[in-house]
Amino acid sequence: MQPSLRAARVATYVYFVLCGTLMGAWVVHIPAAEERVGVSHATLGGLLVLLGLGAFAGMQVAGPLTDRLGARVVVPAGGVLCGAALILPGLAETPWALAGALLAFGFCNGCLDVSMNAHAVHVEKAYGRPVMSGFHATFSVGGVIAALVAAGAARAGLSPVPSMAALGAVGIVIALASARALLPMAPAPVAADPESDPDSGSRSAEAAETSPAGTRRGGKGRVWLLAVLALMVMLCEGAANDWSALHLKDVLGAPAGTAAFAYGTFAAAMTIGRLLADRLVARFGSMAVLRHGAAMAAVGITLVALGPWMWAAFAGWALFGLGLSGTVPQLFSAAGHADPAAAGANVSRVAGLGYVGMLAGPAVIGWLTHLVALNHAFILLTLLCVTTAVAAGTLRTGSDSTPRNDLAPVGR
Repeated sequence: MQPSLRAARVATYVYFVLCGTLMGAWVVHIPAAEERVGVSHATLGGLLVLLGLGAFAGMQVAGPLTDRLGARVVVPAGGVLCGAALILPGLAETPWALAGALLAFGFCNGCLDVSMNAHAVHVEKAYGRPVMSGFHATFSVGGVIAALVAAGAARAGLSPVPSMAALGAVGIVIALASARALLPMAPAPVAADPESDPDSGSRSAEAAETSPAGTRRGGKGRVWLLAVLALMVMLCEGAANDWSALHLKDVLGAPAGTAAFAYGTFAAAMTIGRLLADRLVARFGSMAVLRHGAAMAAVGITLVALGPWMWAAFAGWALFGLGLSGTVPQLFSAAGHADPAAAGANVSRVAGLGYVGMLAGPAVIGWLTHLVALNHAFILLTLLCVTTAVAAGTLRTGSDSTPRNDLAPVGR
């Protein structure tokens, strides 16, 4: 394997961890922000929409720029902006200040998110086999890191500002230090190292032709269908991000330190699932991963909604995270591979609509709390997961219909 490609893969992991940590640093401090600003669940849900709108705008700007200027320019720029903007929600004292802070942070996060995913598509294409879920696994690692930092800070009696400022500063340094390892433009596909895998040449060619991520070009119509599925599954993910801690705190009466681990449990399950998903995609196809994952997520969130015990809530959030873990990477990968020359633009469409769902989801849950209890509002997520499972055939490709047992090694 070319050293530059391996370095690019490692750097991509780093940026995914960075993005997950910075977003997680805000997510785990949502209960503190709600209390500091003095807003209701419903008002907070409306404010969180602005984070999604900012992310959508950032993605539409950064996606085409990544195709034009290359990931080596856009990805580190997004990382620096996101690290600098993290402190803003922590400093907000009024609803209007929080609204502006979320809009700015969302824009910066969107720039980083879509550009690093576009770069991940190019790395996956160069490897000739599924690696996208592994990148998204490290995003979830970032969420776990943020949850641990926040729980430690809460138990030490610290306000959110010091931990958010420290994580943002470290993020800026990491974004700049990792830039040189990125691929400047989309690479041509390369074969795996023949010394480590004698059959890698034929496998790489097969993967490039019929990748489980859906490399066949299906036009913009198929990309927008993928975007609608992304909206549904990321709406579910967003609800877990923003309401899991509040669910344990308000519905089950858990203390703040324990409640923070609800999101940590979800993020840890996402990490485990994504570490396994690339192998599952290579063997069973992206459609099977999407369908069965969405069904598992439906079971998990239903357990959260109806279970009266804390252990049931933790088990439900774990199942929800495990089920959702393999869904988003396949949708992003399919969009990017639809036309590698426009990977940034296509990923920005799918990710952009998905992020609208991610932040509209918490708002919808917040509005539903006017009518039903918070946990019962999660039944909406059950319905969305079931719908996604039914519609998973959108990802059908040649590799989905013929499961592969000659799995290439994924340890490089």
